[in-house]
Amino acid sequence: MKTSARNQFPGTVTAVDKGPVTSQVTIRTASGAEITASMTSAAADRLGVSVGQEAIALVKSSEVVLVTDFAGYKLSARNQLAGTIAALQKGAAVSLVSVALPGGGSVTSSVTNAAVDALGLTVGQAATATFKAYAVMVAVKA
Repeated sequence: MKTSARNQFPGTVTAVDKGPVTSQVTIRTASGAEITASMTSAAADRLGVSVGQEAIALVKSSEVVLVTDFAGYKLSARNQLAGTIAALQKGAAVSLVSVALPGGGSVTSSVTNAAVDALGLTVGQAATATFKAYAVMVAVKA
């Protein structure tokens, strides 16, 4: 599959929680990370998602927010993947920041250069990549 979504997490559907309007689909990657997606129940039916099915969770880098210090707070974002900054590529106004995850894989975030400077982001620093379940698209084989 070719897509512009930078973050692609292949895995297996481990849970499908269907509601009357929305459904939650959880995908476990080979490295053990769990990604939860929210979609309409009509979309879940159209995709035919089911436990045990292979799927890919897709997340655009612009949807990923990096957190370096929770300062005693909790976030409502369902997906929170802790890791270490492995690469930082500065552009004219925006940087791409790659967070390596334990067990393999990575998450890339598009971050303004001003935010990179304000957070003091550096390679080797601990960071958590967060994104809402509604930011996750799910792909399954047709």
